[in-house]
Amino acid sequence: MEKLIVDIIGWLGSALLVTAYILVSKKRIDPEAIPYQGMNLGGSIMLIVNSYYYGAFPSTAVNVVWIFIGLFYISKKLKA
Repeated sequence: MEKLIVDIIGWLGSALLVTAYILVSKKRIDPEAIPYQGMNLGGSIMLIVNSYYYGAFPSTAVNVVWIFIGLFYISKKLKA
């Protein structure tokens, strides 16, 4: 059951990141907007859970960096 939950979390994270990318590519959402950065944060957190569970540490590390990038731009946007 634990594996199934981790797999679902991973798939949802992937879907969220791809959706964010599609929305930016179609110019439906601003890449500097908080919703876009929030989608990236959420997707990255979910992928960290999945990749860490499976021992895919390079993927885990990339998603940790992705979170810091998202947090940086969200804080920058909130200060503006």
